[in-house]
Order: sequence, then C-alpha cells, then structure tokens
Amino acid sequence: MIKSLFPLLNLLMAIILQVLPGGISVKMDVPAQVNAGSEFEVKITLDKGDLESFSRFQQAIPAGLTALSGTSANADFTFEENRVRLIWLKMPADEEMTFTYKVKVDERLKGTFGLTGQFSYIDDNERKIVNISPVAITILPSPDVDPSLIVDINEFDKGAVPYISPFEGVSDNLACIRQEPVPEKDGTYIVHLLVNKNDRKQFAKIEESIPAGYTASSIDPKQAIFTFSNQTVKFLWMNLPADAYFTVSYKLIPRNQSALPAPEITGKFSFMADEKTVTVDIPERQTDLLALGRDEVYNLLNEPLNVPEEEVLASPDALASAATVTIQEEEEPAEVTQPVNEPVTGILASSDSRRLDTEEGVYYRIQVAAGHKPVNINRYFSRLKIEMEVSSEVHDGWQKYSVGSFTEYREARDYRTHIWNTTPVKDAFVTAYSDGSRITVQEALMITDQKWLQ
Repeated sequence: MIKSLFPLLNLLMAIILQVLPGGISVKMDVPAQVNAGSEFEVKITLDKGDLESFSRFQQAIPAGLTALSGTSANADFTFEENRVRLIWLKMPADEEMTFTYKVKVDERLKGTFGLTGQFSYIDDNERKIVNISPVAITILPSPDVDPSLIVDINEFDKGAVPYISPFEGVSDNLACIRQEPVPEKDGTYIVHLLVNKNDRKQFAKIEESIPAGYTASSIDPKQAIFTFSNQTVKFLWMNLPADAYFTVSYKLIPRNQSALPAPEITGKFSFMADEKTVTVDIPERQTDLLALGRDEVYNLLNEPLNVPEEEVLASPDALASAATVTIQEEEEPAEVTQPVNEPVTGILASSDSRRLDTEEGVYYRIQVAAGHKPVNINRYFSRLKIEMEVSSEVHDGWQKYSVGSFTEYREARDYRTHIWNTTPVKDAFVTAYSDGSRITVQEALMITDQKWLQ
C-alpha cells in the first residue's frame, strides 16, 4: 500500500506552485515518468499580474536531453549548452499566461534527474530572481536498446557519442569577407559580405565605413537590423541565422546622381566569444561570393583572414531577439544643438575644456550642446544651472558636450527630463557608449537587457 503511494506522490511533486514577490506565481507541470526515446512536455503557467517589462525563464537540463520549442507566448526561445531560455522584451497583456516546450529523451538513457528552473524579471528598475523547486523525473529504459549501451542520465555526458555538427567541414575560422563592390550600369555598387559564424547563435555586428558622396540601402540583411547613418552601414543581429555561413548585401547609391570613383570601404565584424565581444577587420576579395560552392567557401575561410583587434566585456545573457521587436531610439539632431540662442562659435575656447574620460562597459550620458568649435565650458555652461560637470568630446567632426554617466537607461532618461525642467536646455537627449565609443541607444538597450522608455 505504502509503495503504491510513491508514484502518486511523485506526480504531485511534479506540479509545483512557486509564489514570487509581488504576488507573481509560477507553476511547472511535468510527468513523473518518461520513456527513453520519447518526448515529454514542460508546461509553465505564470500568474504575472501587471508585470510588463523584460522577463526571462531558464532551465538547465542534463546532457542527453534536447529541448524543442513549443508555445512560447511571444517569447524568444533558445536552447544551447543544455540550457533552455525564454526571453520577453515585453510581456503579454494577459495576467495569466502559459508557455510550453518539449524535451526529447535519448533512447540510451535511464535513471532519475531533477528539473528545476529560474524566473527573473524587472521591478522598480531592479532585477529579481526566484529559483523554482526541483522536480524528480524518472526515465524508463527502452526495451529495444541493447542493455550494454544504456547509460544513466547522470553519467551520459561522460560516455556518450559526441554530437556531430551538420555543418562539419566548414571552417572554425570566424570571419567576415567583403567582395570587391560590383558596379552597376546606373552608377550604383552592390556590396556582398560573407559571414562565417560557425556555431555562434547570438549577437554579431558588421560596421562598414563608406566614402562621402554615397548613401546605402539594404538588399539582403539576413534577419539583421540594417541602419545607415553618418556614412556608416551597420548590420546588427541579436540572434544569428541558422546557417553556419551566409551572405548579406547592400547597395551604394551616389548622391545627386553624381559620377563617383569606385568606393573604398573599410569595415569591422564583431561577435561574442567567452562572454567577450571580439572585433576583427573585414578583408576584401575579388571573389564572386554568391557563386561559391561549399568546398570553395571552405577553402576561402581557411585562408588566414582576421586577427582579433580588441576584446570588451559583454554579457551574452543580455541578448534578446530583435527580429520581431522594434525598439525606438533617440536620434541625434542633424543640426547643431544649442542650449541658448547665443551661437557656440561666438564663444572663445580656453584650456579649461574638460575632455570626456573613457569608461568601461555600456553606459549613457546626456548631450546638452554641440558645435564646430570648442567653447569655454565654465563660461558657457555655468549660467545654465546644469548641476553635473560638463565634459566635451570630438565626434563626427563636432565638439559635443554632455553630462552624467548612467548604467541604467531609466536613470539617464529621468535626468534628461530633469534638465528639460530646470534649465534653458530644452533639446538635451540621451546618448550611449560602449568602452568609451559611441553606439546607438538601441544597441545599448539590447546589450544591457534594458527597456526603452519615453
């Protein structure tokens, strides 16, 4: 009698209700027993209340199990390195939501393992994390598999046959190669870039500097966010395409239909490796990249192409899908930003100009003015009642003046509003930096896992 109660108790243990701070609760529903070689479903029911901002659910599963996407409730689902992640940049409106995924069990497995999880979310600009109680699941061995080949799930990663990539034969050399721009009859040029990402799945960026006189438009971005600003072409991926290598293309168009010389382009390719962003130069080749077969691509990628230029700390966990979500960003005005009516160029510069210091990581500042000539910072900004110290930098040929250093976008946004309300500077705006270099606010929000706010 007592023995017969164990399966029932185990089943009850498989339905766990975890109450989170703020009235949020999560229930995980899984079977107590599964058969080797079969699939089972993990069902999560979340009572989220009025939670709307960035949230994440993740679970680590043992080697020998493979997770497959189910109903994600508009989340971005990923499975890599035995870890399931579902990420929401914005939660659905319903107070209660359900999402599922399936787990495929290797036919060679047996034994019992614990399945746990973690739900994290943002509340009052603070990240809150709650661990979900573990549930025991027993794998019944398959009668169709030779007993000598059956492995306990807790030992599977030590003796299992290694996984063979479907892209075997593609070079491990992560690289990006540009084809020499192809001229068209109308004076435009087509630019193709071959990207070899190997098994990388998250975050990569191409930045190409093109000559003055040209504009650029996207032809084939391969799921990237494409932008063109300040003579810079940019492709940005939060999640990379599935193929081990692929090509992207864009068009260069002469302004005012001018006859221009062949463009000389320089570019850099960035990707994640060991929780760091590695940046390499993009070499140019005369090879027709679109005409290459698999073996020719392999040979090209095995040439010595790129040497990492720099490494900056970054977090792969901060990356979320941008394929279906558009994040609005603040754009810098095209004209000079003037805090008062007096022209910037009419003020004499002096040695008191405070240069902007380089800081590590991603951070935000508030730009309050810009001009072509440096100014006396003390004389010019002292009467504007700006509380923080003003520093200057040279960017895109402009002297730009900014204040503050915020790791949270919300804090930068709030201080920008404070400047609007307490000073004559009514067009101050938020800017973003990564290790001292300007990036777009959109990039910073994605990298730091933060939400854009008006």
